Formats: sequence, structure tokens, C-alpha cells
Amino acid sequence: MDGILECSGLGKTYGTFTALSDFGTEIGSGRIVGLLGPNGSGKTTFIKMAAGLMRPDSGRITIGGFEPGAETKGMVSYLPDRMYLPLNMRVWGALDIFEDFYDDFDRDQAEQMLRRLDIDLSAKVRSMSRGTQEKVQIALIMSRRAKLYLLDEPLSGVDPAARDYILHTIISQYDRSGSILISTHLISDVESILDDVIILSQGRLMLQDSAENIRNRSGKTVDRWFREVFRC
Repeated sequence: MDGILECSGLGKTYGTFTALSDFGTEIGSGRIVGLLGPNGSGKTTFIKMAAGLMRPDSGRITIGGFEPGAETKGMVSYLPDRMYLPLNMRVWGALDIFEDFYDDFDRDQAEQMLRRLDIDLSAKVRSMSRGTQEKVQIALIMSRRAKLYLLDEPLSGVDPAARDYILHTIISQYDRSGSILISTHLISDVESILDDVIILSQGRLMLQDSAENIRNRSGKTVDRWFREVFRC
């Protein structure tokens, strides 16, 4: 596997809570990967490490052969699980910032996607619903030509009517030499676009396999299989 992301032995604790323990994985180029697991299983911690926002207590992680840092900033396009744009900013201001900051940002593509989503470019972030704010962030993030897209719960606040368009945009617009890692609880919504699945449980790697293999072995959709494994 030609890996864009590789890690081994990753560990992270917060006080007495272990978020990740001896976690290792590899994500190949040109793959769309679902990062799945119950709440508190370590998904967001792992994504933040890959984005260079958090350092592991143990182990090593590399993006394109480099540890997360200055060398990887231009390779990674990161969508956090919360709003990161200033609430007083207008949409066109966010476009200006991305255009100035990222050489790989395609402003025309971003504007086209925003208009398809019926978003007013002159609107302030604070005037938008949570779902509309998420649509703006997704349009910005997916309009970069990155090697690795890290999407942490990208559809959690988006109305069902817009999800199909956003998913179509994700698979049609991203750089095919790169990869996408999607952390989500909405498995049934994203399953159709997933090549591979990584499942975390209590901070450890439970399973990594292709979505097709999981379906073939279990005779169920990935969503149904996941629900049965983690049934309360």
C-alpha cells in the first residue's frame, strides 16, 4: 500500500482517561476511509494528531513521510467538528482568507458550491444556522487540492436534502491522488462512498478492512454490522 498517512504505537491520555492506546494504521493514496467508533473511542484525538494540532504521548505518525508540522500544512485540509470561522466574518471574507493562505485553493469551485447550496456570500457567519455554517466550512475545505482531507463529523448538522449534494461534491471534487478520512456516526449516509473502514473501540484499533469485505463477510451493510457489534 502506498500510504499517505502512516502511524504506529500511538498513545494519548487525558489525566486518567486513555484516548488512544498502541494505535497503528496506514491509509493509502486515492482512498476514501470511514473512521468509525462509539463516542469516546479516540476518533477526534487521532484526527487532531494527523492535522498537527495535538502530539501523541507515544508512537509516531507521518503524512507523506513527514511528521505533522510545517511540511504537512500544505498537504492536509482539515475540517474540525466545530465552527472555526469568526462569527462576525462574511462568507466572502472567508473565501478571501483561504485564497490568500492556501496556494491550492480553488475559489471558483468554492463559490460555485456555495451558490448551489443557496448560501449568500455576503452573509455573516453568526446569522447562519449550524447546518449552513457547516456547509460553508465543507465548501472551503473541499475546494483545496490537498493530499489528505480530514473530515470530523462533516454532516452532523446538515439537512438530509443537502447531504447527497455534499457527498457527491466530496467524491467528485477531491484530488484523486489524495485520500479522505471521514469520522462520522452517520454511517448509512456515507457508506456508499467508502473504500475502507477503520473502527476504533476504547482507543484501540478494532478493525481495518475494505467496506466491501465487511459486507461480504457479514452479509450486512457496514451500518447494520456496526450497530449490532456496538449494541448497548
